[in-house]
Amino acid sequence: MTRNKTNLAISILSITAALMLAAHWLAPTSATAQVAIKERDYQVVTARVQTGGDGLYILDNRTGQIAVFTYDPASRAVRARTVRMVADAVTQGR
Repeated sequence: MTRNKTNLAISILSITAALMLAAHWLAPTSATAQVAIKERDYQVVTARVQTGGDGLYILDNRTGQIAVFTYDPASRAVRARTVRMVADAVTQGR
């Protein structure tokens, strides 16, 4: 009787493992950063930020301003972290 229970348990675990392996291969790929979109007026880039996570950088080519947005998990919202002139951001990095 215990041999049948052992065989049943092994069969169930093997089927579960096969289903999990199939689900892993068929799962959709997750979104990744490092994407850039450029049009005439705006450039949008996603990249890692120093504090961790991903940031959305939006450059307004007409005004020369750049804005950085990040996701705030505490409020579950996208927050503007900084808005600066591109010239100011470049000179501070030197």
